[in-house]
Amino acid sequence: MASTAQVQAAPARAGWQPAARALLGIVGRWYSVAVVLLLWELIARSGLVNPRLFPSLEVIWDQLVLLASRGTLWNHLAATLIRVGAGFGLACVGGVLLGLAMARVRWVDRLFEPLFSFGYPIPRVALYPVFVFLFGLGHLSKIAMIGLECLYPIAVNTYYGTRAVNERYVWAARNMGANEAQVFCKVIVPGALPQICAGLRIALPVALVIAILTEMIGATEGMGYLIAYASASLSRAQVFAGVVVIAVVGFVLDRLLALVRRRLVFWERESVQLF
Repeated sequence: MASTAQVQAAPARAGWQPAARALLGIVGRWYSVAVVLLLWELIARSGLVNPRLFPSLEVIWDQLVLLASRGTLWNHLAATLIRVGAGFGLACVGGVLLGLAMARVRWVDRLFEPLFSFGYPIPRVALYPVFVFLFGLGHLSKIAMIGLECLYPIAVNTYYGTRAVNERYVWAARNMGANEAQVFCKVIVPGALPQICAGLRIALPVALVIAILTEMIGATEGMGYLIAYASASLSRAQVFAGVVVIAVVGFVLDRLLALVRRRLVFWERESVQLF
């Protein structure tokens, strides 16, 4: 017969076991990041490489704290996020509308499909001098460049997601008396949403990459400018501090987009864990 202490300990074990499993799940998912950081620190402190070229994590952290305390980091990060948000937002609206139109209207498909086929392999960043000439070195040229670069994956994924909607769902809706607008809003768009969200998740890191590249080419503010300036000043620790910030921001934005997808596509299980 179980003692009183054993009976009291059973609920306690039942309480901490889920938390322990959750902790082990997090460790099992992200241990590779810890391994990479550990290897980085070992190499940096081994003396095999110049510490100016390969600074330790402590030095990188000190530079990150210094940039944050001076306010320099926040000013450059705000400029980059404004450009990413505006360019990505324009691409979302334009790409989704264009993809839906191409999938549902034949003449729109015939008009834009050749442009996508010929234009997709072209590195759009090569057109950046044209955007600078048209819009200047400020926000507009970078927002336009980000919007153009992100338009392709969003429009293509929307197009194929719309075309992949099962026709039986459309027939069933029409047989139940739904008009064309209801079929489009209640059947076609929800059916294409998983593919649309996939296009958005592909385009979001592209937006961040293009923002950094264009800021490195020509800008006076932004994370790309900060990294280029630090590199020209031979401050590798500041360069890696900027890289760390970009990586963290990209991770957070991706998880926020995954959360939005989970809310919108609630009937389909999300394969990506939020944390």
